[in-house]
Amino acid sequence: MHIITTPGAMSAWSDEHRVAGRRVALVPTMGALHEGHLALVDEARRHADVVAVSIFVNPLQFNRPDDFTAYPRPIDDDLAICRAHGLDAAYVPTASDMYPSGFETHVEPGALATVLEGAQRPGHFRGVTTVVAKLFGAARPHVAVFGQKDFQQLTIIRRMTSDLDMGIEIIGLPTVREADGLALSSRNRRLTLAQRVAAVCVPRALDRLAEACSTGERDTVRLTELARSIVDAEPLARFEHLEIVHPDTLESLTTINDHAVAVTAVWFDDVRLIDNRLLSV
Repeated sequence: MHIITTPGAMSAWSDEHRVAGRRVALVPTMGALHEGHLALVDEARRHADVVAVSIFVNPLQFNRPDDFTAYPRPIDDDLAICRAHGLDAAYVPTASDMYPSGFETHVEPGALATVLEGAQRPGHFRGVTTVVAKLFGAARPHVAVFGQKDFQQLTIIRRMTSDLDMGIEIIGLPTVREADGLALSSRNRRLTLAQRVAAVCVPRALDRLAEACSTGERDTVRLTELARSIVDAEPLARFEHLEIVHPDTLESLTTINDHAVAVTAVWFDDVRLIDNRLLSV
């Protein structure tokens, strides 16, 4: 496995494979790798000849300095996981590689970034689109794979890739979950044992909402209240938001007539977990 630390070296590695006629896939991550990330890698292998994982904790997308500082960075473990899983390359740039002195250009994501997570975390998606554009520029992939757990992020990246004519196929993989339903996330490492047990209220709330939708409830206010009641019943959970929106435009819905997605964020002390559930009539 090649360990690559600079944008120029990453481009050279990709160009070598592209010239040889090989399809290149990129799986962007912020490290603290888990089975969900490896599922993305496996999906990438189905669409490309060589696969690279990027590992970079992007300071631009954190609106809380304490959250950035606390984010896990087990780089040695991550590289060992990459080797064991047969990755072709790991792109591990430093902050100074990504944002050298004088850096001032950013990618503005537009209206999709002003709602849901964007409303709660100002500047977050500006940081996401900027770093993903830079990762795409360095890795020059034919295809990139993202998890659907970050549903709004996936929607925004698809729009950016299309709007900027990047020519990259974006694949979204359904959320990988623990046996009890909790979505796999690097932030789960920061939960105490009691909080980890309590966190199952998040997928349970979404399951209850989806069940009610499938049995005929279409009013989004009633569905939202039903799901929130499950979170509110957990003493260690602090509800932030749950909204039901159109999966393409992210516009809030009052009634589910076709397809929709329920997206939520819940706090456990200073750990913020997000999840979602696709809904259809």
